[in-house]
Amino acid sequence: MWDWEYVIEILPELLAALKMTVTATICGFVVACAGGLFFAGAARSGWKVLSLSAKGVIAFIRNTPLLVQVFFLYYSLPVVTGVSLTAFQAGIIGLGLHYSTYLSEVYRSGIEAVPKGQWEAALALNFSKVKTWTNIILPQAIPPIIPVLGNYLLVMFKETPVLSAITLVELMLTAKNIVADSYRVFEPYTLVGILFLAISYPASLLIQRLEKRMQLPAGR
Repeated sequence: MWDWEYVIEILPELLAALKMTVTATICGFVVACAGGLFFAGAARSGWKVLSLSAKGVIAFIRNTPLLVQVFFLYYSLPVVTGVSLTAFQAGIIGLGLHYSTYLSEVYRSGIEAVPKGQWEAALALNFSKVKTWTNIILPQAIPPIIPVLGNYLLVMFKETPVLSAITLVELMLTAKNIVADSYRVFEPYTLVGILFLAISYPASLLIQRLEKRMQLPAGR
């Protein structure tokens, strides 16, 4: 049976864990955005070594599970390199690196959508590569892909329970600890589902609204 008194008792602890979950998601997303842009640029590089290396890393990361990558960063990296990461650091790097390979494809589609004439104009004006990218290409490539980036942000948010495997005290691990203490599973896990839904569903509606708004000029 659902016990409201028990729910009120455990809710503050779950809300505190939700804050950690959201923080890990946002930090991981920042890493993913930066890494995705790097991979997209590296894969398009005229330097074959860089291009092939970037494509190889992307393929490797995409074809291995996120859980394995997070385990490696947290447990194996200290053994291999002597560099130890906290659970939070390993979590956001793992999330960010994993999804940067997917965002690289999103960036690629946005970059390739920029008309060829824009590249030619930058060349005719003798713009440097940095100025071409920062002043002409990226300002046109990124806005159309913002809704897709938002969708990946939601996916990352829903993937954070994976981080409980490396002892990051996020929402799912907190629920597991509560269950271990009380032996009541119904309320904690139900609340976890409700809290995820309370964040992800309104966010998905906002992203859909943003996508429709950004498509309006093209439809006119």
